[in-house]
Amino acid sequence: MSLDLCPGARDALARWQDELRALNGASNNTLKAYVADVQGFLAFLAGYHGEPAGLARLARVDLRDIRAWMAHERSRGVAPRSLARALSSVKSFYRWLGRQQGFEPTAVLSARAPKFPRKLPRPLAEDAACAVLDRVGESASVPWVAARDAAVVTLLYGCGLRISEALSLSGADAPLGEVLRIRGKGDKERIVPVIAPARDAVNAYTALCPHDLSPEEPLFRGVRGGALNPRLIARAMEQTRARLGLPSTATPHALRHSFATHLLNAGGDLRAIQELLGHASLSTTQAYTAVDTARLMEVYEAAHPKA
Repeated sequence: MSLDLCPGARDALARWQDELRALNGASNNTLKAYVADVQGFLAFLAGYHGEPAGLARLARVDLRDIRAWMAHERSRGVAPRSLARALSSVKSFYRWLGRQQGFEPTAVLSARAPKFPRKLPRPLAEDAACAVLDRVGESASVPWVAARDAAVVTLLYGCGLRISEALSLSGADAPLGEVLRIRGKGDKERIVPVIAPARDAVNAYTALCPHDLSPEEPLFRGVRGGALNPRLIARAMEQTRARLGLPSTATPHALRHSFATHLLNAGGDLRAIQELLGHASLSTTQAYTAVDTARLMEVYEAAHPKA
């Protein structure tokens, strides 16, 4: 379906996108996904009603329209998880549009998202995570690259950073102090404590790195001196897990999951872990309690005499 919008609706969509970028600090990829979701919905409305999706038409959208759109998306094979995300984007747009145009978007906001099984994080065992940190450098052909890879994965597991956050560090961050100021998803800033092994790993890397690590340049570099491609860390993890006999779920992001899960297993407070991870919602962090419960159930079923 082609997108058939009146100028007013097209302008509204553009202004909503601008506000998301300015106020919420949404990344370009997130913005593209949100706008594509809403455009898909508006294209459906135009075809479904046989008229351009103007502002007046958008204000009259009711629950039947939403249900028809969702049924159409399911018939196209859109997965429940993707449809739930698209509905969330449409609701966000309608909250904004309702305020701008002075109508009540309750019909859209009351639509229920499809249920889908949430994927639980797959952390590594503590000894496996430590083995990865010890051996990830074996994949490299030169010492400074080995030190670089070890420093990055130590930050993922030791500080709970996302790979994008670790690679966003600059020369100004080295040498690492007691804490790191991290700007994560949604441009939200958080303070992360830095453990001694992470400081030592980064120091070992900076001492060997042949490139000029000036304050305004990326801290982690590729062989030719450019910003380090995250794919290279993923490849180092692939080679390391093959040597250690670890499953395919042992990815760079799994080290962040492991950080959170191991803290929780040691009695860490869920709210504190939420802050360390930079999760906007506690419900996201609560996935780790499900991991812990799943592990306990495995032990229970294997060991309990009544199981």
